Amino acid sequence: MSETPDSVVRTYIQSHRTAFLDDLADWLRIPSVSAQPDHAPDVRRSADWLAAKLKETGFPVAEVWPTGTPDAPDAPGGSDAASTGAPAVFAEWPSDDPSAPTVLVYGHHDVQPAAREDGWDSDPFEPLVRDGRMYGRGAADDKGQVFFHTLGVRAHLAATGRTAPAVHLKLLVEGEEESGSPNFRALVEQRAGRLAADVVIISDTGMWSETTPTVCTGMRGLADCEIELYGPGQDIHSGAFGGAVPNPATIAARLVAALHDDRERVTIPGFYDGITELTDAERALFAELPFDEEEWLRTAGGSTATLGEAGYTTLERIWARPTAEVNGMGGGYQGPGGKTIVPASALLKLSFRLVEGQDPDRIERSVQEWAEARIPAGVRHKITFGPSTRPCLTPLDHPALQAVATAMGRAFGQKIRFTRSGGSGPAADLRDVLGAPVLFLGISVPSDGWHAPNEKVEIDLLVKGVETTAYLWSELAAALR
Repeated sequence: MSETPDSVVRTYIQSHRTAFLDDLADWLRIPSVSAQPDHAPDVRRSADWLAAKLKETGFPVAEVWPTGTPDAPDAPGGSDAASTGAPAVFAEWPSDDPSAPTVLVYGHHDVQPAAREDGWDSDPFEPLVRDGRMYGRGAADDKGQVFFHTLGVRAHLAATGRTAPAVHLKLLVEGEEESGSPNFRALVEQRAGRLAADVVIISDTGMWSETTPTVCTGMRGLADCEIELYGPGQDIHSGAFGGAVPNPATIAARLVAALHDDRERVTIPGFYDGITELTDAERALFAELPFDEEEWLRTAGGSTATLGEAGYTTLERIWARPTAEVNGMGGGYQGPGGKTIVPASALLKLSFRLVEGQDPDRIERSVQEWAEARIPAGVRHKITFGPSTRPCLTPLDHPALQAVATAMGRAFGQKIRFTRSGGSGPAADLRDVLGAPVLFLGISVPSDGWHAPNEKVEIDLLVKGVETTAYLWSELAAALR
């Protein structure tokens, strides 16, 4: 009996597994920490390493792209002499079928800072395999999840007998994601012609658990601001002046108190306008997940109770509802004992997680108008907004999403469920600039410790990621015809 395509894939992956893990370990040894200027040469070295490995994999085009340049050309190569950002890697492997759809895979090759003294049991940049896991900074976030595409595409070719993928395959691997992607949107706009695609796959997410494989269908957006409040030119005596002049700390407290109503809904006018509401089908899918609220609370820094917008479950609140959070506040005397003053200033830091249908620019205007209407005369203020991120959502009935779930189901041998992410990322920039739907494919699990000491990846799950991508390109080619 001849082998099935799935058995060919598994045999191919197994025979190349050791070399694949050795290569990944070599990449993890490069400390590509984009947030630390001293590691800028390492980030460049990481990009060069990946471009060379993609060439070795079979990609006929693999280029290192500078970022932060005022006018990066929409053409191969380009000088990075004027670059102020970390380099990205672009690769392309056209299909033999001219009518095949084009798929762009996104990930990042930069990593969070890490040092042994942070609490690591071993050198974070000397990968260690133990108990079926590979430990090292970037093992899960995101080098491991980028790298499984290299073996996956080779297994796809071995199983199908093709000399090129079933889709026109492109990769864009960013070098600044862990630094907030400051140059990413500009890069996508400048290189939009090279990056054009029918669908985008984000490989920078995770699954529910080792035993419950899932596909993420959306990420929330983000807006944040800092509100500075100034009253008297210096701290003044509360007996001589208190109750007769505005107190910036009191105004800050009133703003915080006014941010939510008694049902934990955000009170900013227009905040909920236009949002995409959860459907009954989505709520039912969330309810299928094996969610243990008490266990979840134990992961929430020792929190002992849930609290949030009335009428929604905990998962619905963190995945599909917008929020307003007080990230920090201060003003006045903070030392031991009392000090009877009216403080000169106060400060608030607020952030807003946004869902599909909310526009960060509109939310920022609403926040500013809401705050300014509550700041009395005699209190000067300054409201500063940071970089924002747009929300992103994939419709459950999109054929490309079904192709991802089918490929993942073949690899894991079980039903694939659906989640969303409460966090934020640059996915919406790709969707908005390229006009292509965004889907998510990740195999990392919560215990992998993204951004934490002893970050690791489960090797068996990493191999399942390889297998998923081996099936994915044929599934997408059929779904997007």
